[in-house]
Amino acid sequence: MSLKTALYPGTFDPITNGHIDLVKRISHVFDRVIVAVAAGTHKNTLLTLQQRHEVASESLKECDRVECVTFDGLLVDEFRKRKVDVVIRGLRAISDFEYELMIALMNRKLFPEFETVFLMPSEEYIYLHSSLVKEIYRMGGEIGCLVPEPVEKGLMKWFPREK
Repeated sequence: MSLKTALYPGTFDPITNGHIDLVKRISHVFDRVIVAVAAGTHKNTLLTLQQRHEVASESLKECDRVECVTFDGLLVDEFRKRKVDVVIRGLRAISDFEYELMIALMNRKLFPEFETVFLMPSEEYIYLHSSLVKEIYRMGGEIGCLVPEPVEKGLMKWFPREK
């Protein structure tokens, strides 16, 4: 059986150039990619679910065969609902691997057909993390090289900096 559909979940608070890079690379391997913006109720997000979905959708609008959706709840339930073949997770460091392996194994325990594929980011994005982007923005730093334009514009609209 060939792999047709990949689900790339995350809170994407906000989506970064590293996320975009992974989506573009995934879209060359799979017929269809679903970027699933998670409600992330366990995280203290800066952007609302609607805002995160908006900037992710706008940032990925040029990517063929890529669709952005939102979800709330267990990833395994979204996997079943969307009838995907695999979930894609990015790994930047060993600490990411330990956490993601634990989650992947738990999801497989909940649903034995659950499969996870791990991808490393491109070298230029190995350091990039949404938390760093938010911190740099809050401190008045330049984030244009770290995020797609819709993210930077959205942050400026929703959280204007004092002049």
